[in-house]
Amino acid sequence: MTETAGTVAKPLDTSTIISPARLAHFVLRTSRFQEMIDWYKAVLGAEPAFQNEILAFLSYDEEHHRVAFLHMPDLKPQPEGIVGVHHVAFTYDSLSDLLATYKRLRDLDIKPIFPINHGPTTSMYYADPDGNQVELQVDNYDNIEDATAFFYSEAFAENPIGVEFDPEDLLARVEAGEDQEALKRRPDIGKRGLEAVKLR
Repeated sequence: MTETAGTVAKPLDTSTIISPARLAHFVLRTSRFQEMIDWYKAVLGAEPAFQNEILAFLSYDEEHHRVAFLHMPDLKPQPEGIVGVHHVAFTYDSLSDLLATYKRLRDLDIKPIFPINHGPTTSMYYADPDGNQVELQVDNYDNIEDATAFFYSEAFAENPIGVEFDPEDLLARVEAGEDQEALKRRPDIGKRGLEAVKLR
C-alpha cells in the first residue's frame, strides 16, 4: 500500500454487487429526427437540454437528459420478429395523472396501441414514429411489497399477461368520481397465457 498526503490507499471491495442508483437515460438512433423529438416532447412533457442537427437531449425532470436522439439519415425501418428492446416504461403518480395524459395525447391523435391492467400496474403502450414502444403506467399498489406479492399469487400464475381495458371507459369512470383504488384492481378472467394475446 502507498500513502499520499496523509491518506491510506484501500482497495475497493468487489465482494458485493453494487446496483446502479437509478436509470439515467436511453438513446435512440433515428432518421425521423425532428418527428421523434416532437413526439417525445408531447408524450413526456420533455424539453431539449441540447439540440443540434445531429444530437438532441431531452429531459422532463432534474436529470440533464432522460432520452436522447442520434440523427442518422437513411436508416431502414425496424423489421418485425427480431430480437431487441421491447419497450421502455414511465410511471405516473396516480391513475388521474395517467388518464389525463391519455386524454391530452388522444386529442393530439397519439393513441395507445395496447391498454392493459397487468395487475401490479395499469398500463398503456404507445408506439413512437419509429415503432419503438413506450409504456405509460401507474402502480396499482401503494407499496413495493404488495406489488411484489402479486407476482407470487395464484392470479398471476393463471394470467401473467393481464386484462385489456377500454381507456375511454376508464377515463369516464375516473371523471365520474369512481374510487380509483377499486378501478386499479385487476379483474379475474381466469387462465390466460402468452398465446392468448399478441404481444406487440
